[in-house]
Amino acid sequence: MAMTTKERILRMYNHKEADRIPIIDSPWSETIERWENEGMPKGMPFYEYFDIDKIQRFSVDISPRYPEIISEETEEYQIEHTQWGATLRRWKHASSTPEFMNFAITDPDKWRDSKALMTPSEDRIDWKQLDKNYKYAKEKGYWLRGRLWFGFDITHSWVVGTETLLIAMYENPEWVMEMFNYFLDMEIAHWEMIIAKGYEFDDMFWYDDMGYKENQFFSIDMYREIVKPVHKRAVEWAHSKGFKTMMHSCGYIEPFIPDLVEIGLDALNPLEVKAGMNPERIKENYGDKLMLQGGINAVLWDQKDNLEEEIRRVVPIMKENGGYMFSSDHSVPPSASLENFKFAVDLAKELGSY
Repeated sequence: MAMTTKERILRMYNHKEADRIPIIDSPWSETIERWENEGMPKGMPFYEYFDIDKIQRFSVDISPRYPEIISEETEEYQIEHTQWGATLRRWKHASSTPEFMNFAITDPDKWRDSKALMTPSEDRIDWKQLDKNYKYAKEKGYWLRGRLWFGFDITHSWVVGTETLLIAMYENPEWVMEMFNYFLDMEIAHWEMIIAKGYEFDDMFWYDDMGYKENQFFSIDMYREIVKPVHKRAVEWAHSKGFKTMMHSCGYIEPFIPDLVEIGLDALNPLEVKAGMNPERIKENYGDKLMLQGGINAVLWDQKDNLEEEIRRVVPIMKENGGYMFSSDHSVPPSASLENFKFAVDLAKELGSY
């Protein structure tokens, strides 16, 4: 008998077998456009079309709430000013991250000005949307996920800029830790409001990309001094509420995994193969401690034979004793055709059955 997504993912978190491994992914918007052009009904959620697992995500707004405006727009791009005070160029016809141009928060004084605008309040929560989505997802057996917004990745990419943050981690780590912890304080304050009204969630998830190809943005010692304590605090708070925890961290971060296990993190994704991560090795060394998601090289999604070979090699190893969710090792690029993605999903269901 087929399980619900919630039943299936919970068994993976508990390192138990299910009817099959969960199948989750995140296509780019351009990928969705391609699939619609190739036959997927327009406006239909891709997870319904492919009959894969469903995660309902919830988040809150902890930003300084700077005015969100578009100051320039052409056929190729638009320049946006974000609620975090960042100015970025977003390309219209290319699958890429935005080009960040400058930031409002560049030093401790400007941080203090922004911090004064970041105070907990119930109007930072979209209660109407939360109630509507929560009820529907709970009735349908979706996995209910809360998203936390804190740490290295969101701070360097959305708040102060990569160069500013990396220099500050060396020269002024106290400022960096203050930002990381205040973001988490704000998140916890709002999630406590939500929980107090009777909402329950299955896990808490956060993004914290800490690596690139074959290396990390900072040393293991710097991780332990500056980043690990706030990760640990997030895990401890989530566990105190009965939630599992998952961190998304792109790039090569294998040297950090023993520390992530030590603080009690429950799950890790996306196991970015093209950056040097080895899913099979990670499964062997940590598969009894971490639930793993990903590890299917996104570069191969337009190469059906190579994609098939990778799935046939990886999935049987990763699914052993539960503890695995199938997905690409980052997100599904627009090079992936509708036919290839359906092929991959069908093959994952076949090989991932217990």
